[in-house]
Formats: sequence, C-alpha cells, structure tokens
Amino acid sequence: MAALIDWTLQEHGGRPDTAADRGNRFLIGNGYLGVRGTLDEDGKDALAAVNLAGLYDQVGDAWREPLNAPNPFWTQCRIDAGPLTCAGAVCHTQSLDFRHGIAARTTEWQVGAGRLRVESERFVSMASYHLSGSAYTVTALDAPCRLTLCCGIDGDVWDINGPHYVSLAFTQAGDTLACSAATAANALVAVQRRVSWPQQGAAPHTEAKRGWQQAAIALQAGQSLRVTSVNAIYTTNDTPAPAQAAAEALAQAAGYDALRADHCRAWEELWRQAEIEIDGDDDACRAINYSVYHLNSIAPPPGLPLSIPARGLSGQTYKGAVFWDTEMFMLDHFLYTRPGVARSLLCYRIETLPGALEKARRYGLQGAFYAWESQEGGRDACSDHNVTDVFTGRPMRTYFKDKQVHISAAVARAVLLYTQTTGDTTLLAQGGARVVAECARFYWSLLTRPNATGRLEIHDVIGPDEYHERVNNNAYTNRCALAVFDWLAQAAALLQQADPAAYAALCADAKLPALLAQTAQARGELYLPAPNAQGVIEQFDGYFTLEDTTPAALRTRLQDPREYWGGAYGVASETQVIKQADVVAMLALFEEDCTPAQLRANWLYYEPRTEHGSSLSACMYALLACRFGDAARAYPFFLQSATAELRGGGKQWAGLVYIGGTHPAAAGGAWKVLAEGFAGLRCTPDGPRLHPCLPPGWQRLSFHFFCRGQRYHACVTPQGAELTPA
Repeated sequence: MAALIDWTLQEHGGRPDTAADRGNRFLIGNGYLGVRGTLDEDGKDALAAVNLAGLYDQVGDAWREPLNAPNPFWTQCRIDAGPLTCAGAVCHTQSLDFRHGIAARTTEWQVGAGRLRVESERFVSMASYHLSGSAYTVTALDAPCRLTLCCGIDGDVWDINGPHYVSLAFTQAGDTLACSAATAANALVAVQRRVSWPQQGAAPHTEAKRGWQQAAIALQAGQSLRVTSVNAIYTTNDTPAPAQAAAEALAQAAGYDALRADHCRAWEELWRQAEIEIDGDDDACRAINYSVYHLNSIAPPPGLPLSIPARGLSGQTYKGAVFWDTEMFMLDHFLYTRPGVARSLLCYRIETLPGALEKARRYGLQGAFYAWESQEGGRDACSDHNVTDVFTGRPMRTYFKDKQVHISAAVARAVLLYTQTTGDTTLLAQGGARVVAECARFYWSLLTRPNATGRLEIHDVIGPDEYHERVNNNAYTNRCALAVFDWLAQAAALLQQADPAAYAALCADAKLPALLAQTAQARGELYLPAPNAQGVIEQFDGYFTLEDTTPAALRTRLQDPREYWGGAYGVASETQVIKQADVVAMLALFEEDCTPAQLRANWLYYEPRTEHGSSLSACMYALLACRFGDAARAYPFFLQSATAELRGGGKQWAGLVYIGGTHPAAAGGAWKVLAEGFAGLRCTPDGPRLHPCLPPGWQRLSFHFFCRGQRYHACVTPQGAELTPA
C-alpha cells in the first residue's frame, strides 16, 4: 500500500499569512516533543516552538501553560552579514514525509551572479524519545559564493503567557553546544546540540538568549556543504540532573544518518499496525493516514502516565491541558492499534484521581469531578474567564470548569472501554475500578428531586454544545450519568471475578456495596428526555422554546467576527443554534436507545442548527449517520474531520484569545468514523464483529486492529466483510 499513497505533503511559496497553519501542518513529534513546522531560521515571530509534554509553568497571574524548549534546530545562512529568509527567496518548497515523520524544505535565492540553494530536513526520533536530528545543505548552483553559516540553540522562545525562563546559560565544548534554561519554579530544561561540520573553523558565539557556532564558507559553482546535528533534550520531569542526562545521551548517540535510519524503522513498525487502505478514494486514503500520523506523533511513550493535550504538541494553546477530547475522540484509535498507549492515557486519569476528588469536594460534591482542562496532578487549569469581550476588552465569566460535569463520564467510559476491548482487567485492580466508582459517586451526588416532578434530575450544567450554559436536564449529561451507574456495576462484576482481593479492598475503601445500591436505585428514577412525536429528543429543558434559526442567520447579527457566540449575551444563547454535536453525540454513543428512524430524525433536526464551531462536531454527525445506515450523508463530515490540518484555517480566535493549533480530536474522530462507522467495528466478549456501511465509490477498506489481545485484519467491500486473525 505504501507505494500507492503519496506520503509527501508539499507547499510552495511560504506566504507569511499562512505561517501559523504551516506550523501545524508540517508538525513533527514523538509524544515527548512536538516541533512546529517552521523553517530553520525562524524564531518566535513565526511561532517556532519545541513543545514539551507534561512540563508546565506560570508567570504571575497569566494562564499556566506548557514550556517550549530552547530551539536546537536554529540554523541561519548569512550573506554579507545579512540573514537569508524565505521572504527574499526566488522559489521555496516546504514538505513533510508523513510516512516517516521527516520535515524538509528547499529554498533558492539569487545571490550576486548566481543562485544559492538550501535544503534541510529534521526529525524527532521515534526510536529514542529524547533525541532529534537535522541536516542542512547549502549549494552554490551556478556561481561561486561566500557565506556565513550559523548553527545554534535559540532560547528566545515563543510563549503565549510567558516569558517562562528566568535564566539561560549557554556553554560550548568542542562540537557541542549546551543550553540550560530555568524557570522561577526551578524547573530546568537542558538542550544540547552536537554539530558535525565537514571542515574546521566554526567559532563559538553567544548572545543573551542564543548560542551558536559560526563558520565562513567559500563555495565554488556546483559545490555543496552539508552540516548535520544530533540533539538531546531532558527536563527535571525526567531526572534531577537534566544537563548530565543530555550530555550522556549525546555521547552515546549515533551519527545523524544512523539515528535517522532507526527513526524511520520505528515509524515503519508503527505503520505495520496503523496503516489504512482505501480502494476507490485516494483523497480519503491519504487524509486518514495523515490523521493517523498526527495521532502517533503526539502519543505518549508507553509506560508513562501522560495524556494528550487538546491541541496535541503544537504549542501552548488551551494551556496544553488535557480535555475530554482524549477519552472521547482519540482513545479508540489507540485501543485498537496501540493498546499500550491507551493504557498510559488511562493511567494518567488514575494518577490524577486525587485532584478530581479534591475538585468535587471544593464544590460541595462527592466522588470524582475531573478537571475540564487538566494539567499535572489533575490541576484544573480552566479559568473563570475563558473568553474576552471583543467590544470592551474585559474578560467574560464562563462556567466550563464548574458546569461541564460530563467530563467524568468520559473518563469512566474510557476505563470500561479499555477493559472490554483489550480484555485486560489488571487496570481495574490498579485503580481503574476506583475511578469508575468515584465518577459514579459524583453523579449520584449531583442528583436532585424537584417537588414539581418527583423524579431524579441533574440541574445547572453545560453539555457538549457549550453555547448554552447552566441548563437543566441536558440529555447528553443525564444519559452519561445513567451509563456511569451501569458501568460501575459492570466494573465491579469484572473485578470481583478477576481479582477478589482487589474487589474486597475496593468494597472497604470506596464503600462499594452502599454505592452500588444507591446507583441501582437511581438508575430507575433518573429522568431521560424521550423522543417527541417527530422522534426528536430535546437537548435540555426549554430548548424547543428558544428562537428557531440558523447559524447563517446568526452570522448576520455579528458586529465583530471574533465575537463569542455563547455565554450570557452571545448571539446563539437565546436560540436553538448550537456549537457542536450534543444530542447527536449522545445517540452516536448510545444508538440502542432509539430506532434507526429516530436516529435519523435527530440528525436531520440538529444538523441545520449546528454551527460546527468545534473540530469535535463533524465526526459525531458522521458516526450517527453510519448508525442509521446513511454513509453518503456521513462521508462529507468524515472528510471534514480527516482534513482538519490539510485544509488549515478554522477557528483561530475565541473572543480575543488565540486558539490555533492542531486538531488531534478531529483526527481521532475521523478514525472512529472509518473503523466504527464505515467498517462497523465492535469488539464484543465473543470477539470482533463488523457491520459495514461503506461510502459510495469505495471498493475496499482494509486495516489492522487488536481486540482482546488478538491482532486482526479487516477487509470490507460492497459485497461484505472479512475478519482474519493476523
């Protein structure tokens, strides 16, 4: 299949106004580092960044965010002391080999009587997570040329809420440059770069925030010079002595070409499991494999309790925090292709359970209320004021942190889904069952019984929609709470059978018998909105009484295109226009609740009223369309998710807050649609099952997956489906 896909993404010209999109589109990463797809000579003005997973810092009262490391890829070519930049080039091409995670560029300038060409490539090692490499080749094409080449580490990093480093120390020894960067909270980031010059004469230079080696080069017509580098990055998250660790890693590291070969082999091993084949739709095949590339570029190394932020490792947007995006949209891909990564994601939630328990306690509730924007330790980074009013410049009060209680259901679902898909019950014994129990306790503590109805209800919440805050009986939230009560009973039964000792400990520590009794009673009394005469479920109490209009109509009411649509005064808040799939998401998860006709009725009702203001929305519409057998209706929404990075653009602002970056949840959602929608994959206790719903024109869909410890190959055609142990 590799020969049939164009695995190279290219862009010509390098317009300045598309720099942010290029940084996302040409991203490289390995789960420990994410390096934006900028150019060798770029600095923070072009949003160049080397994003670190799981290391955060706060400056003053600004939002806390992950650190960007000093940039070891900084390389600059100077003519007559002036740097060559893309803006002055006569031709320029930027590319990404997303088969192997290698970013490259080719740029030519007119220099005197001839042309000078720069070709470079870079990667972050998928074989050795702390290492990365770059190669930089300068060629005088048709006339002699004198130039100065600078290879260094740039400590003047891009921050959204910085600067984070209070000190930068540069040292140079032989062919190695080193930078040690410290924050006010005593976190250290050590970056070292070993430069292999083909000739002697590189001199050391240091400025306040940059250290580099520099050599004067004389090239004859047709002559080239190639400089390679191997880099190491460690932080105090890894070791108390990151500089020593970086030095030892570089001392043991192979040269650039050998490191590159190991990196490519590691990617090929990933593609052996992750590659998807589609006959009959080359564009979709390329887009979904590119989506899978992005997911694997940001997956935490197996065995580390790290998770994936909402914008991946593309920068500090959304404070580098972990949202429900990971469990609801990305997890399925890893469950079926890299179960070890899926386990790491869930270990993160197990380790952050104390933070969730403390958050619930602060609200006067019981159980586990997981952070809406989770940083290390389960700290909720979500602000009380997430949006700025574009007219007054004042922060607007939002209630995402306080009222998006459905986050805990996403975590509980993930634990059960992992257990059912992998057949691995050890996670339950190692804290997973406790997570489900505390999530169930949380929803039980949320229940209220109004005198007017006498039934159990959940009030004052925000559903996935987000444009309507503090509503009662949000259908998605209520249904998820009911599901968590069911999942608790399932988790308890599985644990009791698999590990009686762990079950006994959970009974004692979490008062499990009483909790099971409470939630069993609540299951029969919790209110769930029923379909009306047209088969449509009301999103929340009073939704149908709101103004019935369309997103297009609301756009004409905007006085500023950056206005926030939700909150107390947003243009959508008193209308039926919603941000993203809400009831539709519920039905995509719980299709058994309704008939296919009712599933279709809800899709047809809510889609024209959905702005799709989130990259999470389209995949849920695609998935639900597959549930009622309409692949043609699902297909454009699938493609919208799969091409989120390829298309670029999208929402860059929420009010005056920059929210650009990659969209890994859209990539994960596209995979969900492909595997669980178009192929209809289900992992049951009796093994995997396929219920295909192929889009028109697709002749064959083929992929590999794991189910309950066994590797399978799925092949779906218009004539039927075949599952083969592989």
